[in-house]
Amino acid sequence: MTAATTAPKTPRISFEFFPPQSLEASFRLWDTVRALAPLAPSFSSVTYGAGGTTRDLTHEAVATIHKNYGLNVAAHLTCVDATREETLKIANSYADVGVKEIVALRGDAPKGADKFTPHPEGFADACELIEALSDTGKFKIRVGAYPEPHPDAPNAQADVDWLKRKIDAGADSAITQFFFEADTFFRFRDRCEKAGIDAPIIPGILPIQSWAGTQRFAARCGTSVPSWVADAFEKAERDDRTELLATSLCTELCSELIDGGVEDLHFYTLNRPERTRDVCHALGITPEASLENVA
Repeated sequence: MTAATTAPKTPRISFEFFPPQSLEASFRLWDTVRALAPLAPSFSSVTYGAGGTTRDLTHEAVATIHKNYGLNVAAHLTCVDATREETLKIANSYADVGVKEIVALRGDAPKGADKFTPHPEGFADACELIEALSDTGKFKIRVGAYPEPHPDAPNAQADVDWLKRKIDAGADSAITQFFFEADTFFRFRDRCEKAGIDAPIIPGILPIQSWAGTQRFAARCGTSVPSWVADAFEKAERDDRTELLATSLCTELCSELIDGGVEDLHFYTLNRPERTRDVCHALGITPEASLENVA
């Protein structure tokens, strides 16, 4: 008698893209979508620039990805620099083109501002936006979550409490900021369960494209960089092996999360498909034949 074998667990995946602001960036976005669409993501999100700077570009990208590639798109929507009426008008314009999911966020302060300040006639925070979107009955609502303290949060528990408020306001699931170690997510998940949060929490995964850029990004969003990761990249840069290291570390992180019971992974692609695709392939996620020739 041979020992029974357990098939490896394959997670559901999703991708984040950002809208292009130049012709070259536009080509890169569509090349990225074409490369990753055959992996059949459960959804793909499109970001919204700080201060609403890419509002029209986001809408155009969302509509095009939904129509031309047949993907389920979750459009980012923020409270920044818009009235309630304007914000809900944008939401309804998404519904009009068949988009049924929104990632509802407070949003970052506009360029040049030190902190987020609500529009006098706008939503004061993400919870107010979520409640209004929930009342429309048109959308599945996803929100942001922070395994490590948000720069505006006084402590780690404040982020858990705030996420609980967002779920209670009508959010269906949360996507986390990126992190480097699986235990960071597991500790956060445990705190959320203790707080009575039972909505799905999807880990946000950043396949590292540029180590210098990743460090700047981490500093802005409050993600701690373990010394062992910094040391590994310092050595890899000397040996010109950063791409191999980035792929290996990301694949290992995803595997540890899956082993810990995670069923969904959300990849921040930075509109560059290669590293995300390589990690997905390493996890056993392969193109679906019906999507390989997607337009």
